[in-house]
Amino acid sequence: MVPDDFDPQAMVTRFRDRAAAVRDRGLPPVEGPERRRFMEQAQIDFMDFAMLGDAEATLEDGVLVLRVDLRPRDAEGS
Repeated sequence: MVPDDFDPQAMVTRFRDRAAAVRDRGLPPVEGPERRRFMEQAQIDFMDFAMLGDAEATLEDGVLVLRVDLRPRDAEGS
């Protein structure tokens, strides 16, 4: 059940904010393989949050639809 006050675009904005937080966070004081794994996971987290943060979100008959354009920017004419 979707609450009446659910705002899909607000959710997208929260993902955009999360992407910025991941991008801007510092590295913990770890070295070696743990540091590399942390950096790799941060890159994956950023990519996931950024994609959802760029989505067009709509509710269609109670179904949340996220439309994400994965084409290169040149392909969309910008």
